Formats: sequence, structure tokens, C-alpha cells
Amino acid sequence: MRSVLKGPAALLVSILLASQLPGQDTANSNERASTSAAFSLDEIVREVLTNNPSLKAADENWQAMKQRIPQARAWADPRASFDQRAARFVSVPRNSFMDERLMVEQTLPVAGKNRLQGDAATADAASAFETLRRKQLDAVDKARIAYYRLANAYKQLELNRKNSDLLKQFEEISRAKMVAGNKSQGDVLSADTQLAKLDEAQFDFQREISDARTELNLLMNRPPESPLARPSDLAFQPVDISLPALEGLALANRPELAIAERNVEAAQARLKAARKDWIPEPSVRLEGDRYNDAGQIVSELDAGFSIDLPWFNRSKYRAAIRENEKLTEAAQYDLRAARNETLSLVVDQFHRVETFHHHTELYQAKLLPLARETVNAQRSSYESDRTGFLEILTAQQTAQDVESMYWDHLMHYQVALADLEALIGVDLVAPANSVPEHPHHEGVNEP
Repeated sequence: MRSVLKGPAALLVSILLASQLPGQDTANSNERASTSAAFSLDEIVREVLTNNPSLKAADENWQAMKQRIPQARAWADPRASFDQRAARFVSVPRNSFMDERLMVEQTLPVAGKNRLQGDAATADAASAFETLRRKQLDAVDKARIAYYRLANAYKQLELNRKNSDLLKQFEEISRAKMVAGNKSQGDVLSADTQLAKLDEAQFDFQREISDARTELNLLMNRPPESPLARPSDLAFQPVDISLPALEGLALANRPELAIAERNVEAAQARLKAARKDWIPEPSVRLEGDRYNDAGQIVSELDAGFSIDLPWFNRSKYRAAIRENEKLTEAAQYDLRAARNETLSLVVDQFHRVETFHHHTELYQAKLLPLARETVNAQRSSYESDRTGFLEILTAQQTAQDVESMYWDHLMHYQVALADLEALIGVDLVAPANSVPEHPHHEGVNEP
């Protein structure tokens, strides 16, 4: 006849056979998350971009840099002077000397150095905007990573508690069998050891939850202990990317490259302005004079102009040209180095994403289904008396361990994607959450 377990063993087997298998749990995770999630990643990103004080400081710096553009492009201030006779100690004929003189003067930027200085200021403002973008990308990257780690820690804690419950019941069964003389004390000690390890891991998961919450609150400019509900379970959403496409996106959108390009533009504009310092810019002058005994308001009206003579200070202007030539060359080398660094970083990050994509896909498509089939096979064997209770318990624990590894690999895949998006400056998964793009439509070029 078929043997039947009674007491705690029968209860535990019924729990094992009725529990949802890891493959089924993964398939329904999105549906559960959509109904139970109290906050989403989109909300986190929006609040970070809105409230983070470091981002506000970078934005104010960019706004300040834009105000330098009209200052650099402006003409030199006009000059005015007025002379009034205070005292005369000699006798002179009437209308021999002037008693009052009014003069106005304006320098004309005929060489166009102010336009070049404006171009350099425009490039500097664009560079400040790219610095803002980098800070935004980094802040969003940190928020996403903290969110993914928080979701994974909750999931790992949930699986840890499931394993702990199973081991506690197994320990009770083993202890009962030891009292009856059917099992040795080794099974009980083994179960107690595993329970202690699970308790230790539970504290680690709780610490990870606390750390991720603190990081998110910091990024959102909230008090560190502000409560946050459990986030949605992570979902595996493979992103179809290729290395050449990523390299093109990075070269076109990475803030560090844009900053290096703007620095080259600013250096080139300043070099052109230095070369035009040889060209004197005239100052036009208009004078109105009144003589000491004249009845008219203006006795005499004079016009004139003056210029600087830079040709007599050749070493000064040649040194300025050489300085700006070297600064331009340095900026071009920095741009070349930034491009090489970008391509290297993209290659490394691409392979990291591909590695975790492979791990996650393998667990989802093969290892999780195999673990489920193993549990089903052990159940069938137990029902036909070909295996014992311990084999069912071991298969279920293995399945939960496989599921734990699946969620861990999925978290690392999401983190790798977030780092890749921050690196290239483009959101590959959720464009609605992306940070502002280049400043050409943001008023940077306006005078």
C-alpha cells in the first residue's frame, strides 16, 4: 500500500504542493506589481529632476552663464566729460579762453572683437548646460539604481522568509523523527545551521532596503527617514541594442563630448579675437565749447576721433595669440581624449549589459522552468512512493534559490542599462523620463 505521512510532514507537503512555483510567479509579477505598487520609477525620476538641490544649483549656474552673452557682445560704454572754469588768475581779452566744455565719445567695434567674445560666451553657456545635463543624468542614474536595488531587496527578503518558513517546518519534522528514532541529530543541526544563515541574510536585506530608501530620499530632497512604500517588482524588458549604434549615440549625445566641443569653439573664438587685437578700434568724439564772454550756449562744436596704437606693443599681442593657440590645441586634445574615453566606456558597458542580459534570459527561459519541472517531478515521484519528503523539500528550496538568482541578475541588468543610458546621454528604455537635450533650443544662443 501507498505510505501516507501524518502530522507536520503531511502539512508541509500540502504547503509545498499548493505553493506557486517560481516560473508561474515570474510570469505574473507584472500584474501583481501594477495593482499593489504605491510608487513608480517615473514618479521618483520626476521628483529628483524637480527637487534635487544640486540640480537646481547647476541650473542657476547655467542661467547665470547665459547672462554673460549680452555682456560680451555689447559695445564699450560711451564716455562723457564736462569741464568748468573754476578760477582764472590772469587778465585775458574777451573770448580768448573757453569757460565750459562738454565732450561725448564712443568706441566703434569695427574689428568685430565683441562678436567673437559673444561667441566664446555662448560656447561657455552651452558648456554649463551640458554640465547641468551630466548632473541630471547622474542623479537619474543614481535614483534608478537605488530603485532597482530597493525592489530587489524586497524580493530577496520575501524569498528569504519563504525559505525560512520551509526550513522551520523541516526542522520540526526532523526533530520529531529524531525523537522517534527514525532520524539522527545531524538533520536537525543542518536545518538549524541553514536557519541561522537565513536570519543573517535577512538582516542584510533589511539593511539594503534602508540604504536604498535613504539614497532615494536624499536624491528627492526629503528627510532621510521619510517612508517609502514597496516599489513594483522588476520586469525583464530586453533592449535591442548594437555596439555601433550605441557608439553613434554616445558621440552625438554624451555631455562630456559636448562640453569638450564647446570648449574648442570657445577657444577658437578667443583665438580669433586675439588675432584681431592688432586692429585698432576708433573712438568718435564730439565736443561743445562755450567761450568766456559768449552769449551763445555753444560757441564752438568740434568732432574728432582717436585710436589705440597696438603696433608699438607687439610682444604683448603676440604672446596673447600664442597663448590662445596653445589653449585651442589643448581643447582639441581634450576633445580627442574624451572621444576615445567615450568609445572605451561604451564598449565595456555594452559587454556588461550583454552579460547580465544573458544571465537573466538564461534563468527566465531555462533554469526557472527546469526548477519548476524538478518540483513537479519530485511531487509525482512522492505521490507514487518513489521518493521521500526530503527530496521534495530540497527541490523546492533549490527552485527558490534559482528564483533568487533570477531577481538578482535582473536587478544587475537594469542597473547596467541605467549606467549605459547615463553614459551615452540617451534614455533607451523610457524616453519620457530623459533629461533635456542639447541647449540649441533653450535660448543659449540668444543675445
